Amino acid sequence: MINFEEEFSERASKMKRSEIRELLKLIQKPDIISFAGGLPNPKAFPVEETRKIINDLLDEKGEKVLQYGSTEGIGPLRKELAKMMQGRDMDVDQENILITHGSQQALDLLSKVMLDPDDTIIVGSPTYLGATGAFRAFEANMETVPVHKDGMDMEMLRRKLGKLKNKGKLPKFIYVVLTFQNPSGATMSAEKREELLEIASEYDLLVVEDSPYSHLRYEGEEKPHLISMDDEDRVLRLETFSKILAPGFRIAWTTGPTDLIEKMCIAKQATDLCTNPFGQYVAYKYIAEGIMDNHIEDIKELYNKKRLTMLEAMEEHFPEGVEWNRPNGGMFIWAELPEHINTRELFDKAVDEKVAYVVGDAFFVDDGGYNTMRINFTHSSEEEIKRGIKALGKVIQEEIETMDVEEESPISP
Repeated sequence: MINFEEEFSERASKMKRSEIRELLKLIQKPDIISFAGGLPNPKAFPVEETRKIINDLLDEKGEKVLQYGSTEGIGPLRKELAKMMQGRDMDVDQENILITHGSQQALDLLSKVMLDPDDTIIVGSPTYLGATGAFRAFEANMETVPVHKDGMDMEMLRRKLGKLKNKGKLPKFIYVVLTFQNPSGATMSAEKREELLEIASEYDLLVVEDSPYSHLRYEGEEKPHLISMDDEDRVLRLETFSKILAPGFRIAWTTGPTDLIEKMCIAKQATDLCTNPFGQYVAYKYIAEGIMDNHIEDIKELYNKKRLTMLEAMEEHFPEGVEWNRPNGGMFIWAELPEHINTRELFDKAVDEKVAYVVGDAFFVDDGGYNTMRINFTHSSEEEIKRGIKALGKVIQEEIETMDVEEESPISP
């Protein structure tokens, strides 16, 4: 029998299971209220509209939509995406758009064409777990910069880049989620976005902006998109239909510099030939027939009610000493407990009370975040949110009281 552990490549030996996926396996019980996954609400899926689109496609051009497609993506979808982005003040051309199997594939292709082992990149602390998994698979050295309520710390970024330059190890790119960041919910200010581009220009760096949540704004004004502010062709933007149509289609798109998009397209040819054409045609019709704009408004109304319900429940049930953000959009609330509370150790106690979350330290490349948690508000019903937050608040309160008693107990001689 083959001992595959001895046969795996060095690269494979450094790959890790997704911590969130493993957590989700542990809580797949119907009686557990899960705030763990970043799942859209099934009620947000346009089932009837999708059924009609599919039937029309099969009736009108069944043979075409079931055939292989081009690697870069079908022309009609790329054209509609370019028009949609132009309508949001992003001056892009369809030739600079690559359709991928989800944004995760875009991260994989980017890593494949940009990273050699031990190449340096910059990521936030905390940052999206799926991205660090993709970068780690290609043996990147990830340097971190703190993320605050208004996004990545620009002063710390300058310091970090200065040190890396002195060592001759400037990063290949800076990876950011500027709008409703996963996990922190932070949105970078317009001023900071300008500064980020100035820094990238100063050090001649690519900026990779992952933007899965920018359509999901519930209050406040939209911030300028980085790609619309970029006049030096140094921004790669990732977007997805997973949050505004349905994740099951696995359709996303990447927009950026011509040379980079072309190289990613070549890498994709060796990976899967093309992204599922049938799903692309559905997405094309979704935009072209004017369904998407109205549907996004419906999603925002649904999710905003859930967001407000969760924030109200947290105000009522979370104990003193716990802090959390109030995101203007996205899918997550980021909570910070007293420093002596470890949310990983707290997790099993929460599951015993039939409620689950994602431990915050999973989103930190370096040590940190042990007293934090990410809570999703989009998937559960409003009633489940109320019950789940009440239960979670009770677990946190009991843990704080237990830790306080332990700290006050005299040490035996």
